[in-house]
Amino acid sequence: MTAPEPGGDPGQSREPLAPGASPRAIAASLLDRDRAEFLAEYDTLVERARVDLDLTEVLDMLEHWRGIAALQADPERFARNIRRAAELITGEPAPDDEPLEVTRTRAGA
Repeated sequence: MTAPEPGGDPGQSREPLAPGASPRAIAASLLDRDRAEFLAEYDTLVERARVDLDLTEVLDMLEHWRGIAALQADPERFARNIRRAAELITGEPAPDDEPLEVTRTRAGA
């Protein structure tokens, strides 16, 4: 993240976040359970950044969650991938009617 232009708005940097890396974009792509976890972590790290005047942890966290949001942007594809992962890990097929959260737990995701 770069410093703002002299005399410019201190809330605006010259280089925006990578596409899909804004907190709003990430939150919009996450499943409900993960959205709540993301927002709680975001709030905690933003408060710490206010005290420390260091955005490093916030930016690292956004990048981590951006990857998860990219996977979850297509919920049907995400569910298929989780079911496949659970099958590979457990050696047993995931029932089609099994709730996604149960399958995620079996897959360790």
